[in-house]
Parts: sequence; C-alpha cells; structure tokens
Amino acid sequence: MKILVIGGTIFVGRHIVEAALQHGHEVTLFNRGRTDARLFNNVERIVGDRCESLDNLAGRSWDVVIDTSGYLPRVVRKSCEALESRCELYVFISTGSVYKDKSKSGINEDDETLVPQIPDATEWNDETYGELKSGCEPIVQTTFAKRALIIRPGVVVGPYDPTDRFTYWPVRVTAGGAVMAPGAPERPIQFIDARDLGRWTISLSESKADGIYNAIGPDYRLGMSKFLNECKTVAGSNAEFVWVSDQILFQHNVEPWSDMPFWIPDNSDTSGMSLRDNSKAIKSGLSFRPLTETIADTLNWWRDEKAGFDLKAGLSREREAEILRAVSGTAGSTIEMGCL
Repeated sequence: MKILVIGGTIFVGRHIVEAALQHGHEVTLFNRGRTDARLFNNVERIVGDRCESLDNLAGRSWDVVIDTSGYLPRVVRKSCEALESRCELYVFISTGSVYKDKSKSGINEDDETLVPQIPDATEWNDETYGELKSGCEPIVQTTFAKRALIIRPGVVVGPYDPTDRFTYWPVRVTAGGAVMAPGAPERPIQFIDARDLGRWTISLSESKADGIYNAIGPDYRLGMSKFLNECKTVAGSNAEFVWVSDQILFQHNVEPWSDMPFWIPDNSDTSGMSLRDNSKAIKSGLSFRPLTETIADTLNWWRDEKAGFDLKAGLSREREAEILRAVSGTAGSTIEMGCL
C-alpha cells in the first residue's frame, strides 16, 4: 500500500511508520520537519505545515492516510477536504479522552463524547485536548463515511514516550529502596504499548476497516501491585513498596497522574478510565506483547538515551521520602532511596 502519514516522527506516529515499513508498505511523511528529522532517511518526506497549507500534497494520491497529529477541528477539516478524493481510507488517531462520562466502568465506543466549547479554537491545551479531539471525529466521519477509521488510544507507553508517565515506574523501581505506591494494590490500570498500537493500526488499514475502536490494554485485569512487581522482577530490584491510601495522598497534596502516574482515586470523575471496554478492538485483531517486554524495553531505552534527564512525571525522590517519613511517623529517620 501507499500510505501518507501526517506527522510520523513523534512517539505514536513513529511506531506506526515503523510498523508500516516492516509490513513492506510505501510510506510518505508530511510534517514540518522539525522533530527527529534524521528518522526514516529512506522514506519520502513532504515538508509543510498542515495548519497553513496542504498545497504540497496537490496531485498526489494514497491508499491510506493516517493522521497522527490532528488536534483542532478547523485544521482536521482542511486536511479532510484536501484529501477526500485522494485516498481510500482516512485513519484518525483520536484519544480515549473524548468520552463525556469518564467515571463509568466499561466505557465503549458507543458512549457519549464531549462537545467542544470553542469548535474553531486555534490552539489546545490539556484541558481542551479531549473535547477538541472529539470535535475532529465527526468531521472525519462526515467527510469519509465508510472510509473513516477512528482509533481512540488510552495511555500509550513504551520506548520514546515523551510523557514519562509509564517510564517513571520502571525507573523508580530500579532505583530500589522504599517506593511509595498509590492507593489500593489491586486497583486496575490500563495502557497500550505504542508498538502494539502501531502494528494493529497498520493491520486495520490493510483490511480497510472502518468505524471507531478503543485502543487500550491489556486483555486481562491488571492491578497496580502486579505491574509494580513485574517492574521489580525485570529490574532485579530490591524495592519495597509502601502502599499509601488515597486519603493520605490527598492530605499531602499528591496529584493523580502528574505526581503519581496511573493513580486514579476511587469514585473520582475519571475512575472509569482504567476500566474501558477493549473487546471490539481485540476481536478485530489487537494483541498485546508481554508486560515484561514493555517494561524491559522502556527501561533500556531510558538507560540508553535519557539517563541523567529529569523525569517529566512522578514525585521527586526528595518529596517521596518526605511523605514516606510522615506516613511512617519517623520524621527524623532516613529512608533508603537507592540509586539507578
């Protein structure tokens, strides 16, 4: 197949391109050329800014267009209008954040989604991300109808993750010592390895699948305790997990996700985000590599390319130790903090 990837060099897009090349497809990248410009030297590149003009794509056609960087409805509309007659399938990488009721258990593809407060917004942020992505979806569906494939990933993890949300845990557990663990040990978490997402996206594209799919894993109920213990096993660490309740975490002003990745307190307005229904995607062929592989590869990537950098997510070691001392009631003692 001839595939046009809009974006294609940052994390999810990068893994989609790698999967397409592994499947033997002919890939063209369309992006601004500002990020990882040395990637994919043997792939055709068309440099341009989709927010300003798509004239560089004139006169070309592809079997599949995969849009990995559509965030604003006004921009996605321009892309759809420009490419409507030039591809057989338009794949839009959306997000699980589009759902209106994020507290519901078993969120599926038919559940109600958000409506953008400012449909013609010219920029997005963390607060408007979900609603603006939601505003992009009907544009794709209206333009392409049965030629539209919309994928709603959950938390995407693995090598080259720029958020460090998943990465925080293997790195922290490897360092050893007393590790603060959030909430209830058996509380479920969900995520998807970017490489599994990339491989499955290409597989769906090859079959010209249409419709909407939740892209989240694993295919079993994974508790936080099992995840952390798998990190410990992979790292060969001496970590000792200290489980701290939701109430105490709130008392110490610990923020879900930013301070404690994957911590979603019970009965919160986002408690359903770790209980989403992925059965439709699994029936369509989505499969998941072993958790230990994702952990090991993420840790190796960090060691090879990011060691020495500060993690973008998670508590600092000093604040973690401070809270653990307060929790244990031994404010004057020293907790072993380990090292990487």
